[in-house]
Amino acid sequence: MALTIDAVKPVLDHAVINVMGKLDEAAAQYDRLGFKLTERGHHSLGSSNNLAIFGENYLELLGYLPGNETRRADLWAHPPGLTGLVFKSVDPDLVFAALKQRGIPAEEPMSFSRPVSLAGGAQDARFRVVRVSGEEVQNGRTFFCHHDTPELVYRSEWRAHPNGVTDIVEFVIASKAPSRTAALYERVFGAPLLTEVPGGVLFRAGTATIRVLEPSAVAERYADAALVSENGSDRMVALMFKVPSLEAPRTVFERSGIGYRPYVDGIIVSHADAANVALGFTAL
Repeated sequence: MALTIDAVKPVLDHAVINVMGKLDEAAAQYDRLGFKLTERGHHSLGSSNNLAIFGENYLELLGYLPGNETRRADLWAHPPGLTGLVFKSVDPDLVFAALKQRGIPAEEPMSFSRPVSLAGGAQDARFRVVRVSGEEVQNGRTFFCHHDTPELVYRSEWRAHPNGVTDIVEFVIASKAPSRTAALYERVFGAPLLTEVPGGVLFRAGTATIRVLEPSAVAERYADAALVSENGSDRMVALMFKVPSLEAPRTVFERSGIGYRPYVDGIIVSHADAANVALGFTAL
C-alpha cells in the first residue's frame, strides 16, 4: 500500500460538541444563536446528533436519547462541551496505515451510518472513521472522518444560517503546555507544522486554524468567554466562525436576548450560552 502525504492532510472536517442527554436543550440554544440545524439524526452505533453545515466543514451537537446512555459510553466520558477535533480523510485505510507507520496509536477504521430524511425518501449517510488513541488526547477525541456519502451531509439547503456563518475558521484548545499538546499533531501530519504565537502555537487545517494556547492567553484573546479545565488538563474550549459581516449575528443575538462582547477579531458569545463552548464571529 503506497502511503502519500495527502492521506493525513490537516483539513478540518467538523467539530463535535458533547451535549450528553441534553440534545433538545442544546439544539434550542444553537437555534437561538442563529444556526439552522439539520433534523435529529440517529447513528447505528447508538448516538444521536444535530448538525450545522457550512462550506468546508460543520458543527455537530452529539448526545444520546433516553436509554442509549450506555451505548458508546466512551463518548460520554469527557466533560460536556467541545470534545471532538475531526479531520477529513480521503482513504481511512491509508490514514490508519500512515499513523501506524509514524508510531501513533490509532484504532482501526470503524464504519457506521445514520438515516437522512430527504424529499425523495430516507437514505443512509455512511461514514468510516480512524481515531487517534484516547490516551493521546485529554478531555476529547481527535479522529479522521471519511464520508462515503458526502452528498447526504454537505447539502446546499442546509448551509444558509440566520447568523450568516459560512465556515468554522478557528478551533481552540487550552493547555498549560501548548507545545507538548500540539506535538501530537506534528507527529500526525509531519513537521514543520506548528507556528509559534503569543501564549502558544497554531497550525492551518484547510480554511480553519487550530490554535493551542495557555489558559491565560485563552482568557485574554477570547475576552474571558471560554471555559477552561479546573484541574489543569487540556480542554477544547472555543470555535470561531466566518461571517460576511457582524450585522447578522448581532441582529440574531439581540433579538434572542443573548449577550455578546468584542474580542480581538470580532464578537464572541460566552460558553454559558452555547453548551460550554465560547463562540466567536469574525468578518473575514
